[in-house]
Amino acid sequence: MFWSASFILSMEKSVILGFSGGIDSSSAVTVLREQGYRVVALTIDTMGDSAMLEKAKQRAKELGVEWYCADAKARFEHDIIDYFCKEYSMGHTPAPCTRCNTHIKWRILIEEAKRLGVEHIATGHYFNIERHNDRYYISKGADPAKDQSYYLWGLSQEILSRAITPMGSKIKSEVKEGFKDKSESMGICFLCRRPYADFLESRGIEMSEGDIINTNGEVCGRHNGIARYTIGQKRGEGIPEGMRVVNIKPESNAICVGSSDLLYKSKLYITDCNIVDECELLTAKDITIKIRGIGKNPELPVSIERHKDGYMITPSDKAYAPAIGQPLVLYRNNLVIGGGIVDSFE
Repeated sequence: MFWSASFILSMEKSVILGFSGGIDSSSAVTVLREQGYRVVALTIDTMGDSAMLEKAKQRAKELGVEWYCADAKARFEHDIIDYFCKEYSMGHTPAPCTRCNTHIKWRILIEEAKRLGVEHIATGHYFNIERHNDRYYISKGADPAKDQSYYLWGLSQEILSRAITPMGSKIKSEVKEGFKDKSESMGICFLCRRPYADFLESRGIEMSEGDIINTNGEVCGRHNGIARYTIGQKRGEGIPEGMRVVNIKPESNAICVGSSDLLYKSKLYITDCNIVDECELLTAKDITIKIRGIGKNPELPVSIERHKDGYMITPSDKAYAPAIGQPLVLYRNNLVIGGGIVDSFE
């Protein structure tokens, strides 16, 4: 690393930037400098990828910013990879990238900011922050094709109060024009482009064969491991033509299939919630929801009630193929007013 902690502590207008050395975090350096900030680049080492670390270090050197690395391998293993494997083994559909933002990336940024006496934190995410009635809200980025507000619903008020959003007003296609190498990392980082089922097997998750049954309980095929299937899936070993996965039953190691109309759900229950203002949540009449990956999000407003340790969401138009484990994010126009994890539905 090439920085001095005492030097950082003396900065009056400084920011710790989550830095991979890619297009977005490199562009964020330029934006933050233009805004008058002294940038300290922090690369979070989650997997011991020496090539990635060297790339980030060299890129920081080219940009002329202080750089250092935080070791998060053990935390990432426990909070992200173990979680990912456990959820799939239970027939759920996890969202590791969303969880990583909340539990790893932004949490480490604010921990480091506190440790070094730096006021602000930032990343290369495409989103904005707005303040209303002394509360901080994530809001959508200017680029609808790149907006990442959905992935950040779990960030705390403390984090949002110290965060800066250098890429919130940027359009990704325009940002990329300034780079010769326009390649980007895609997908779940720790899979390293492997099929997720292969990764799960490498981690010791058992892929036992079992029955595929219809809604009458009749066996109509065999599956090759429940972790290979997700709700709404229509292709895969043993799935009859014209049918989709409508339920996954880990307790009996069975996959249930049926017609696509069975995938429409009129009530969704969420837990592990992060809500900005519960009064607003329970009284506003213009709240919409987003569940990434379900194919068809309800477009009309929803009603919300407390339910056990979470909330019951009733869409005006039904949600198609939600799955347990997915994040459900609540919006009022461009503002994220909260979110939670789908726990059940009907």
